[in-house]
Amino acid sequence: MWKVLIAEDDPVMAIALEDGFRYEGYKVVVAKDGETALRLAKEKLFDLLILDIMLPKVCGYDICKELRDSGNDIAIIMLTARGQESEKVIGLRLGADDYVTKPFSFLELMARIEAIKRRFCKNTGSQNIPELYKFGNITINFNKFEINKENITTELSFRELNLLKYFISHRGEVVTREQLLNIVWGYDNFPLTRTVDMHIVKLRQKIEDDPSNPMFIVTVHRAGYKFTG
Repeated sequence: MWKVLIAEDDPVMAIALEDGFRYEGYKVVVAKDGETALRLAKEKLFDLLILDIMLPKVCGYDICKELRDSGNDIAIIMLTARGQESEKVIGLRLGADDYVTKPFSFLELMARIEAIKRRFCKNTGSQNIPELYKFGNITINFNKFEINKENITTELSFRELNLLKYFISHRGEVVTREQLLNIVWGYDNFPLTRTVDMHIVKLRQKIEDDPSNPMFIVTVHRAGYKFTG
């Protein structure tokens, strides 16, 4: 289940989006200003940010730029009443995944989100992976986006889940950072290999007994990573 952060100061629009996402089964949090949205996006685990451009305190462009500069790869769809091509280009160049101009239909927005999901999930080889995958003292529940280690359950982000799916489907193989960017992220969207390393660090903290000396996600010097679970 994707977790969605809606950054929208128009109360009518915010309520409509929140109701729509909840009806579709998403977990939703609403931020009414840019400062709150930026803080939540940094502190909490979200998979998608619906980001209005014209927000109080911090505008959507600045939020997008700061998140991307810090290595945060949350999926971002920008909302604005502006229709000029130049405004869309700015948002996309700052790292937004897509752009929707108001007014729009919720069905259109959902279609764009599904397209982003397909792009993030393409070629992970996950079709043969069971709902539950166990290794060591760890159980991954792919349907619930959860990892259980020694009876402690931790949530996984959508990309963390798909990293694990790709690793599992290529168990024992050396996987390069470029492969992971291309398959899990979509290389054209966010071409920074350091974002892979950041996610590996987070995954190791969730699955390894000693993240500084990993047993399951092993670094292969000058090549990439190998999953041994």
